[in-house]
Amino acid sequence: MVARQPEGSAGADAAFMQRAIALAERSPWPDPNPRVGCVIVDAAGTVVGEGWHEGAGTPHAEAAALALAGNLARGGTAYVSLEPCAHTGRTGPCADALVAAGVSRVVFAQTDPNGVAAGGADVLRASGVEVEAGLLAGEAAAINARWARTVALGRPLVTWKFAATLDGRSAAADGSSQWITGEEARRDVHDLRATRDAIVAGTGTVLTDDPRLTVRREPDRMPLGRLPETAPLRVVVGLRDVPATARVHTGPGGVVHLRTRDPQVVLDTLWERGVRDVWLEGGPTLAAAFLSAGLVDEVVAYLAPALLGAGPAAVGDLGITSMDAIRRLEVTDVTRVGGDIRVQAVPASVAGKE
Repeated sequence: MVARQPEGSAGADAAFMQRAIALAERSPWPDPNPRVGCVIVDAAGTVVGEGWHEGAGTPHAEAAALALAGNLARGGTAYVSLEPCAHTGRTGPCADALVAAGVSRVVFAQTDPNGVAAGGADVLRASGVEVEAGLLAGEAAAINARWARTVALGRPLVTWKFAATLDGRSAAADGSSQWITGEEARRDVHDLRATRDAIVAGTGTVLTDDPRLTVRREPDRMPLGRLPETAPLRVVVGLRDVPATARVHTGPGGVVHLRTRDPQVVLDTLWERGVRDVWLEGGPTLAAAFLSAGLVDEVVAYLAPALLGAGPAAVGDLGITSMDAIRRLEVTDVTRVGGDIRVQAVPASVAGKE
């Protein structure tokens, strides 16, 4: 809890908002909803309620904080990391709930970029509630950057991951690919998989490599903000049948086979299922399809200090016949992982350099 401070002072406002943002960081991602925290302070400057959004279908942060505050919220101030919503979904509008509770002042950090839910500030003002917007907006926006991008795109984010030798081979000439990278790199893949809500692979990969597409869970390595009991959805893409004995059918979480080769259809279907962050493990053919459609937002490449000299490449034909059409990426991070190198990059369009 934040120590009692004179309500309305600049220092107190910043301290209470920092607390709201810290609470928001407890919210899970991926999730169809943003990560939000709320602090309710009474007229004397004492915290009487706190809350954060715990995932789709659960009470919003404001509702959770108001439930704890009860009648003590009347005449007080609500500090919220994101503009209170004016939308009825699985739960009612938070702006209406704050008005009904008798809150006299609302301070929020980030304006809601989701046009469907935005407008709470106007509702509050129309009801006579004092509203202040933009306090620590940058900090609040940072924890919802991926969610805000999904809202802007209207589709899940896609991270394409591959492993390759230094000469660009993702498998040997006989098709074998286990293991190009070392154990530490493979553990790192599981860490990153755990921060997504769907793992996608093509039927070719599933039939050839028989992967589980699950997350190997090590509690000390689980990322903050991820609910440990959840498991990413396993998604197989392609027209070929996958036998019931395939290992992709085993393990925690659900599995779905999307009988299509169209990446946009894949993402539209997953969006409707509430998926917001996709980890594309796919095979060269599926990777090329997503890249050609402009539907890759990030690339995570694990490069092993090894050579094969022959064998399939990490990505299939992109239709590029000359250097004039080369697809350049903007490197965002280079990290040594055990004996391998992890390179993270984004397409020029994502980096804003097209």
